[in-house]
Amino acid sequence: MENRFWGLPPYTQKIGLPESRVLYIVLRSPHIDKKSREQFEMEIKKQFLVIKTERHELRKKFFRLKRRATWGT
Repeated sequence: MENRFWGLPPYTQKIGLPESRVLYIVLRSPHIDKKSREQFEMEIKKQFLVIKTERHELRKKFFRLKRRATWGT
């Protein structure tokens, strides 16, 4: 049911990979109010999709990707 919501085929599996978080702290004013700081956060979320397909379908998709790459450059 979750795959239908995201528009993925029903035979697709999502595998969650480790997430990371980076926190940056910046001084608002270096001269006055040195204790006043601002925080910025960057979250990185990764997922790995496993799509089960037939070989001939996979070949068609790779052919289209190659064709698009050659025409795009």
